[in-house]
Amino acid sequence: MLRLLQIRNFAIIDEIDITFSDDMTVLTGETGAGKSILIDALSLVLGERGSSNLIRDKEKRAEYTAEFEITNNSHALNWLIEKSLDNENECILRRTISPDGKSRSFINGNTVNLQSLKSLGELLVDIHGQHFHQSLCKKNVQRDLLDHFGGLSVTKNKIKRIFNEWRDLSDQLSEMTENNNNKEDRIDLLSFQLKELNQLELTSGEYDSLSSEFKKISNIEKINKGINSLIDCLQSNEITNVGQMLSDSIKNIDTLATFDNSLEETKNLLSEAEINVSEAIGNLSRYGESIDYDNQKSREIEERINTIISLSRKHRVDPDELIDTKIQIEKELDALNHSQTSIDETQKNLVILRKEYDDLAIKLTKKRGDSAKKLSELVADSMNELGMTGGIFKVEITPSKNISQHGNDDIIFHISANPGQKPQPLSNVASGGELSRMSLAIQVITSNGTNIPTMIFDEVDSGIGGAIAEVVGNKLKDLGQDKQVLCVTHLAQVASKGSSHIRINKLTDNKKTKIYATKLNSDERVEEIARMIGGIELTEKTREYAKEMLSLRS
Repeated sequence: MLRLLQIRNFAIIDEIDITFSDDMTVLTGETGAGKSILIDALSLVLGERGSSNLIRDKEKRAEYTAEFEITNNSHALNWLIEKSLDNENECILRRTISPDGKSRSFINGNTVNLQSLKSLGELLVDIHGQHFHQSLCKKNVQRDLLDHFGGLSVTKNKIKRIFNEWRDLSDQLSEMTENNNNKEDRIDLLSFQLKELNQLELTSGEYDSLSSEFKKISNIEKINKGINSLIDCLQSNEITNVGQMLSDSIKNIDTLATFDNSLEETKNLLSEAEINVSEAIGNLSRYGESIDYDNQKSREIEERINTIISLSRKHRVDPDELIDTKIQIEKELDALNHSQTSIDETQKNLVILRKEYDDLAIKLTKKRGDSAKKLSELVADSMNELGMTGGIFKVEITPSKNISQHGNDDIIFHISANPGQKPQPLSNVASGGELSRMSLAIQVITSNGTNIPTMIFDEVDSGIGGAIAEVVGNKLKDLGQDKQVLCVTHLAQVASKGSSHIRINKLTDNKKTKIYATKLNSDERVEEIARMIGGIELTEKTREYAKEMLSLRS
């Protein structure tokens, strides 16, 4: 369960630390006070995507930290152990977002990617947003709600994996079959290309070696001229004879060293230089004698280089990649020569995967049918409680035209909000108010069937009031007996049912705006409930009514 939420520099939040208790906690405040901003911040630390515009002005980064108690959450514990991120029963999620939009995510102090944060977050918290009823009419949402209620995630994940394998293998088979139809032409082309490359007999590093040698031969005259010029400078030229200069310098310093032996080190350096110059002259002389221009060899190297370049252009690769190209052609030729065997093997594997898929799809349909019957009954009962007396709710499951990663079923929610009216698809008949109530009923019921310990309802009670609001509050309170429930609400009837109450205030001094979260004591709760009932001007009558509502909480 969620124990602590810390927020720093998020939107108009400067700094907030909120601790949460078990069962049902309500969050209230004036419209625009920032209640839903807290839910947005929690969503970010649970792995939802964010951006730099979420950072408070002139701050270096926004920070979000959520601490969870997971002693009884085996799914989260096993996930942490599997990822080597466990730390006894501790589970601390942290995220930072910088002005450049980059974010960093941490689990128990370890850096993780955003997807890991999101995967763990889905095992810790289930958030129901205030606009959920707007998406309730979508078929995929209805399907996911039914599967969520029935606890069918394991079966769904298996069928998704098998379907994706089957689809990928089907694509491979199509490609293999198409290639097989043009096999003979392709084999002829590849065989010709391989023959050219085999005749080339290119070795690793040969092109670079040939290029270096051709560069040397092509510049043989420049090299000879340069060698002679160097030897002349170092040895022969009377003016710039380096060897003679060094010899004379050594004689001079040898004389000076008799007066001061500290010059011996300099004398040694000059002697070493004389030896090095002598060796350099020898090397240059031997090099000059060894080089000889071979016109025939130059032509052969040039022709070899041109052949390599021509083939590399033909295959659109660099010359040093021709060897890899040859290997690829050999592999493709081998595959084409054995293509029918590969096609037969792929077809067998497709049959096996399709049978696995069909078997799982049948099981999934059966489980969905059982869950649909139970969900239909529970939602119909809730409809009566929520003011739709005699209403009917039915989950209809029909075979889909095409198989998918979700199974073979089309799932549509049907509703009759009035007695005697035939149930129709939810999107066709439900009014805005009915959708809000239906949405709330379905969310509470499906939440009760999951293993996720913390449920958050962000103004899901909008559009209702009066006695229905009290029923909603009781439903959320009942849900809080088994789970931790956090509820953002504007309704006094709902707020009065909470075991814990947090008020969100937004204060401004015309320079800065800050949000504060205050956990209310019993007297403060009376004032807040009275405010929600009577508005700005509070009277003793509204306070008495607030006390009465709170007294009926238990």
